[in-house]
Order: sequence, then C-alpha cells, then structure tokens
Amino acid sequence: MRAVLSRLLPLVLLVLLMAAGPAPAQSRAWWLGGVVGSGAASAQTDPAPAPAETGIDYRAWATFAGQTERMISDPTTVSDRLESLRGELAAWRERFLQAQSANKPRIDTLREQIAALGPAPAEGSTEPPELAERRAELNTQLAAAQAPAIAAEEAYRRADGLIHEADSILRARDASKLVRRDPAPVNPANWTMAAAALSGFATDLWADLSASWADPARRSSLVQAAPLLLGELLIAALLLWQGRRWIDRVIQRLQDRLPTGWWGVVELPLSLTQVILPVAALLFLTSALEQTGFLGPLAESIATDGVMTAGLVISVMLWIGWHVFPADERLTQVVVLPAPRRAEGRLHVTLAAMAMGAEALLAPAFTAGAYGVAAVSTVNYPVTALIGLLLFRLGQLLRQSAAIENDGQETPGFRPLILTILGKAAMAIGIVGPILGAIGYIALADAMVRPALSTLGLLAVVALLQRLIYDIYAVVTRGDPRLARDALIPVLISFALVLAAIPVLALLWGVRSADLWEYWTRFREGFRLGDTRISPTDFVMLGVIFGIGYGVTRLMQGALRTTILPKTSLDTGGKNAIVAGVGYVGIVLAALAAITSTGLDLSNLAIVAGALSVGIGFGLQNIVSNFVSGIILLIERPVAEGDWIEVGGIQGIVRGISVRSTKVETFDRTTVIVPNADLISGQVTNWTGFNLNGRLIVPVGVAYGTDTRKVERILREIAEAQPLVVLNPPPAVPFVGFGADSLNFEIRAILRDINFMLSVRSEINHQIAARFAEEGIEIPFAQRDLWIRNPEALTGRAAERPAAALPPEPSSVANPLRDDETLREEPGVSDHAPGYGREDERD
Repeated sequence: MRAVLSRLLPLVLLVLLMAAGPAPAQSRAWWLGGVVGSGAASAQTDPAPAPAETGIDYRAWATFAGQTERMISDPTTVSDRLESLRGELAAWRERFLQAQSANKPRIDTLREQIAALGPAPAEGSTEPPELAERRAELNTQLAAAQAPAIAAEEAYRRADGLIHEADSILRARDASKLVRRDPAPVNPANWTMAAAALSGFATDLWADLSASWADPARRSSLVQAAPLLLGELLIAALLLWQGRRWIDRVIQRLQDRLPTGWWGVVELPLSLTQVILPVAALLFLTSALEQTGFLGPLAESIATDGVMTAGLVISVMLWIGWHVFPADERLTQVVVLPAPRRAEGRLHVTLAAMAMGAEALLAPAFTAGAYGVAAVSTVNYPVTALIGLLLFRLGQLLRQSAAIENDGQETPGFRPLILTILGKAAMAIGIVGPILGAIGYIALADAMVRPALSTLGLLAVVALLQRLIYDIYAVVTRGDPRLARDALIPVLISFALVLAAIPVLALLWGVRSADLWEYWTRFREGFRLGDTRISPTDFVMLGVIFGIGYGVTRLMQGALRTTILPKTSLDTGGKNAIVAGVGYVGIVLAALAAITSTGLDLSNLAIVAGALSVGIGFGLQNIVSNFVSGIILLIERPVAEGDWIEVGGIQGIVRGISVRSTKVETFDRTTVIVPNADLISGQVTNWTGFNLNGRLIVPVGVAYGTDTRKVERILREIAEAQPLVVLNPPPAVPFVGFGADSLNFEIRAILRDINFMLSVRSEINHQIAARFAEEGIEIPFAQRDLWIRNPEALTGRAAERPAAALPPEPSSVANPLRDDETLREEPGVSDHAPGYGREDERD
C-alpha cells in the first residue's frame, strides 16, 4: 500500500500544480526534477523507453520447452502425459500472444516521429547532423521498445510448433485405436471368455461387498443410515417410475387452463423436472452411500459414477424421446408422424435408453484393463448391435416424416431434405456399425454407432429449443406459432442455436476438446496485415463503432427531417438532398472511424488498391458512373423527389433518389428503376421541377361551313372560364388549318398547375360538347363507304347460273357500278373482302 501511495502522490501533486496555473519555467523544472526524480529528461533529448513489464520468465520457459521437446521425441511417452504437456504449452502460448502487443503505443509514437524526419538519405548522400543524430536516437529507442514483442513472437512460434507436434502424435494414436482389430465378439470362442469375465466381475463385486459387511465399523454405519437410505431409494424409484406421469398430469392441468399458444411455453420448461427430480434423488442416494463409508472401491465406483451416469442418460433420453414423438396431439411435433409411428418411436428410444444406461452403469468397474479387451468387447457388443438396430428403425421413421411433409409439393423443402439425409445416415450407420463390430473393429463401431445416436439426440434438443423460441415469440407478439417460423428474430436465434451446437457435435464425434480450443485460439489470433495484427476482437470493435456512428447518423437525419429543416424555407427536394447528403457523409465518417479503431494502416493497402483500381475501374465503370451521377443529382438537383419527369419514354413521379438509381412511379402505379447516369447524360423533361405552370393544347374540329369567328369566340370563353387557366398571357384560339374532314382549331392555355392538366382538358371537352350542341355547331366525323364490284358473289346469284353462261370479265377494265351494287358499311362488317372490292373514304 505504501508503494502504491508513493507512486500516486507525485502524480496528484503534478495535477494540482497544473490546475493552479502557469508557473515560472525555473520553478516548474525544479519541481519536476525534485518530485518525479531523475527520470525526467532535458528539453533537447527524449529518454529511452523502458521495456514493458510482460511478467514472463523466459529462462523458465526455455527450460520447460527443452524438457517438452525431449518428451515429445520419446515414443514411450504416454498420451495422458502428452495431453498435460500440451495444456501447459497452450498456457505459455497464450501469455506470449498477449505480450506481443507490449509497448505498442510507444512504438507507434516512435514510428511517427521517425516518419516526421522524412525519408532516410539514399546511399552516398548525407543529411544535416542534427537530423542524423535524432534519427539514430529514435531508431535506438524503437529497437529497444520492440525487443519484448520480438522475444514474445519468437517464444510464441516455438510453443505453437511444440503444440502442433503433440497434436500430430495424439491424432495418430487415436487413428490407430480406431483401426485396431480386436477379437471378434461373434466368435463363439470368445463367449466363454466373456462369461468368465462377467462371472469374475460378479465375484469381485460380491467379495467387495462382503469385505465391507465384515468390517464392524462399516456395517454399523450402514445400519445407522439404513432408514435414510431406504427412504431415498424409495423416492428415487418412485420418481424414476412414476415421476413422468405425475409431471405430465400437472402439465395437462395447466394446459387446460391456459390459451392454446401457451401450451408449448409451459410444457417444455416444466417437463425438465422429469430429468431434474430423478437425477437429484439419485445424487442424494449416492452421496449418502458414499458418506457411510460402507462401499469398497469396486462398489463405490459403480454407485457414484455408474449410477449417476446411468440415471442421467436414461432420464435425458426418455425426455427427448417423449418430446420428439409426443403422445399429446396438442403439442407441436418435431417430426410429423401418425400416432402409431410416434408410439413406435417412443418404444425405440426407451430401449436405447435402457441399453445405454446399463452400459454406463457397468462401465466404471467392468474395464478392459481389469478383465481383458476381448471379454469387454464381447459383452458390450450386444449393446452396440441393439443401438444399431434402433438407429435403423429411427432412420426409417425420419424418412417417413420427410415423405409426409413433402406430400403434395413439387420440390422438397429444406426441413424434409434434412430429415431425409439424417434418416439415410442413421440407417447406413445402423447397418455398417454392427457389421464392423462383429468382425472385430469394436472401437470403430463404437465411434460410429454411439455418436450417431447422440447426434440425433442433440439435434432433437436443438429442434425442441427452436420450437420453444417460436412459441415464446408467438406469445409475445400475440401471433400464430406457425407464422413465427417466418419471422426474422426467432429465425436468427434458431440459427445461433445451430451454430452453438456445432462444437458439441464435434465433441460427440471424437474431436478432442484441445483441438477445438486450438481452432478457437487460431481464430482469436487473427492474421497479420503488414505490421498490424487483425483479430476477431478488432472486427467486433469495428462493427460496434460503425454501428454507433451509423446510429448517430440516423439520429441526425431524423432531427434534420423532423425538427430543423421544416423550419426553413427550402423546398422538399432540397430538404431530401440535405438529409441524404448527411447520411452519406455520416456513413463514410463512421467507416473511417471504425477502420482507424482497429489500428489498420491503410497505407499498406495503397499498392494493392492502385493495382486493383484499374481492373475495378473497367469492371465497375457503370456503377461508378451511376454513383457519381447520384451525387450530382443531390447537389445540382435537376430532379427532386415529387417531380413529374419524362425520361426515355417513361413518365412518372420521382419517389426516391439513391446513389445508384432513381425510383420513378408511373401513372400506372408501377415503379421503374432508372440509372442515375440516364438522368445526367440523357434528355429529361421535368414538368414540375422548376415551375408548376404548363401549357395545355386542346385540338377541336368543326364541320365545313361553320362560322369560324363564332367558333373562336366560344372556345375562348370556355378557356377563360377555367379556374386553373392563367389570364396573363390570355388563352389563344388559333385557326390552325383545313383538315380532310374539318376546320381545325386549338385551345392553347397556360395552367397554374400542370398536374391538373388531364382534369382541365376533360372539363374543357365537356363544355365544348355542350356549347356546340346549344349553338348548332356540328363536329364532323369520318365516314367510310365500301364499293363491291360483284355483289352477286356475296348474295349467291352467281351459283344459280351455269358457269359457261357467265360472260368473260376483262382483266384490266372494271365492270360499271350500279346503284344496287353500293353497300353501306355496317358495324361489325369487315371492310377487307379480299378479291371483291376496294376501300374509299369520303365525308
């Protein structure tokens, strides 16, 4: 404590002195020299930095590393010893990894100081003595500051290499165990040996119990604890036998009183008591037996390790089986099967649980080291064969469930596909595993069959947790649990559960925990980019800082949009441009701040970026062009949101402008994405961007013989009567020409708001029709007559006369027309009679 106070007191006094105000230079120098001591340097030179205290004893490390190298090179070193050495090496490596960042701030400062002096002089040239001396001094300080990190880097590489050597040896030994062939358990010659081993095990267990009973002290302690032991044994038996039914009844009563959506939320957590209560009862029972001191070594290993493991395995497997294949129709099914098939699934899981429990009960005492590999393999093989058979049947049930879910679908869904793959894999392992075990590859069979069953159980637990998440989300949002499967939040949580299950699956299939920790260490170590090491924590920090910057940007945009800009006189387009510009600048600044926070030196990427810029320029020139055009649109604002524009034959309202494209909503209510480059380089008509005024032209035709001055007067009165027509300049009614059918006039008027052009045009047309009807002015229309050369061909008279009596028809002179050969065109009659007539238009 005194040492800490002696260090803190000068710093406190220094802060107080600085807060008191400026002091004379001499007194300030004297105070610094007296309080801080001789560590202060003169104004002309910087002190050499002291190396960072890493707390690593490199001599002890060198001694340990040498011993480890010798033991790894020794083939007689047992695997347990190698695992222990590997753990110590991993601890050393972790310390070296942390020590590599020693003096990093000081190293960065020295590098910046050296860079400030400019580039070093080329060979044969010199620089001023002051600069040369300062550069040499800074380089010396930099080398001293880098020494701890360099030493840590070298030690890290040595520890990492030793870890790789130990892992290689351990993996090779594990592989040799898998392919080792033991005595075949189906060989009748091994059955006698297995029977003898079981008999010897029973004899040893009886002898162990007899010896304990013969000891008066042990017998007395057992008799005294007998009532308690019998009560706990009875409770454990009742919980194992009837506990599931009791808890099911409680759950059903709660479900009857709750809404349907709460069933899954209540059932799954409460059903865990079906595992907790029996295991707790067995734990109390074995603890009481152990405290009596009655049990011998063999019986104690069975009671403490075997009973607890067997109880846990049976309880968990039964809990999984009764939830994957539920008897209650109200629960959401993990696998969709009819009731008979679900009952079969529960039976298979129960048999597997009993087999695994029996094996776990004897495993701590009935070992290969005590009773022989052949005997233990022969005794355990029936369990392997039974599990393989049950795996085959469970695989068939999974495939049946996938077929039911795929019924009526053209393409299989993701879930049925996964069920099909799992079913086929379970069936294959259920066949291959027992066959390999039968011919002597016991270790390989066990490494296939038991992990496969455990994998199905783990995936079932993940599916049950996902179902619980969907049910909770449905209850919180008051929605349908079936629709919750498509919501984003529960899907993300479900995906996280799947990712969390991957390391557990690796452990189930024999991957060593040390290997998993090695992968995690490699992941945390990151990679080097130039002189900078980038680790996952840097990426996390990058994401956090960028997220904060992005959130601040969004808040600023919201404040501008709702609080500040509405109080200005800017138009809507200008407001949107400012908000968008702030958003882009904020995102760029947030990205720069996030990259800088990771310590990434962007100058290291300059050469790579320069090399890639040419290829990127050619490949992304259209995107870059649209991006630059978007920036121009936001700055110059020739087009803004809400404008009525016409570009490339498309008319519509601008609904949004981004950095790459512009959204235009046509009058058909369809959205067209227009690249920004088309708005800058192409011809664009903006009807409302700069002025809402616009000219309306309404063509009008009247019959020949009508008084043209009268028509002009009427049309002008109609135009001037419109509220949206501007009277200065006044509307014009020019007589534009003589048409084929009519005398052509036009109403040309300027509207205050061109957006109402269609409604004004419609109103003018209505008034023209009404006024012309009142004034007796005729609006002409085109009339079409059809002249038929030989109408008898249509009436059938040509068929009554002989063909020879028909006079020949000249090929170049048409027959004269008669009055009865002129037919007026009727609605619906085609005016294209091939070979019989011609068309002529007249008034």
